[in-house]
Amino acid sequence: MESMGKKKPRPRRTFTAEFKAEIVELCQRGERSVGQIVKDFDLTETAVREWLKQAERDAGTGDGGPTTSEKEELAALRRENRRLREDVEIL
Repeated sequence: MESMGKKKPRPRRTFTAEFKAEIVELCQRGERSVGQIVKDFDLTETAVREWLKQAERDAGTGDGGPTTSEKEELAALRRENRRLREDVEIL
């Protein structure tokens, strides 16, 4: 009774913005289903669906969540806020 059905967790992978855009474009063309694209590129369906949602947000047709540029701006503001708080602590 070794590993009865337990899978090893998949190592976390990162993908370039260009790769994500290509996958989103393939999905939006509709020539293949999301499931088939996921299998063909050895991706997780959850990740691909998130990429699709983010692409819709960026195009202004999504669910109202933050766009990619808004996320980047928020991250930069949080970094700056953290740095300023550290400066205040020193003073």
